[in-house]
Amino acid sequence: MAGEKQKKESAEKPAKPTRTPRTAQSNENVVLIGKKPVMNYVVACLTFFNSGSKKVVVKARGRAISRAVDTVELLRRAFMKDVQLGGINISTEEVVRGEGQKANVSAVEITLTRP
Repeated sequence: MAGEKQKKESAEKPAKPTRTPRTAQSNENVVLIGKKPVMNYVVACLTFFNSGSKKVVVKARGRAISRAVDTVELLRRAFMKDVQLGGINISTEEVVRGEGQKANVSAVEITLTRP
């Protein structure tokens, strides 16, 4: 009788949902550009490439776009001369500000590949 009670209790408990991490795409390495110094992002890209990745995507929005370009150029000219541009995608994202106002923010994705 105790075995039946245990079966009932385990059957009544709902299974916990599994959580998967939210990423842009699971097969690519992404470096998101923010307010830190450019060298921090260069080191992040170098780390991805040195760990065996063939492709790294550098993403930035708004005022950080110039920092993303600086990161890619510094990486290509000073640290890894064999890195090539895979492509550049530009877009506009609509963002809701604190007061409920909508604003358009420019965004860029720079794909770097290594042979």
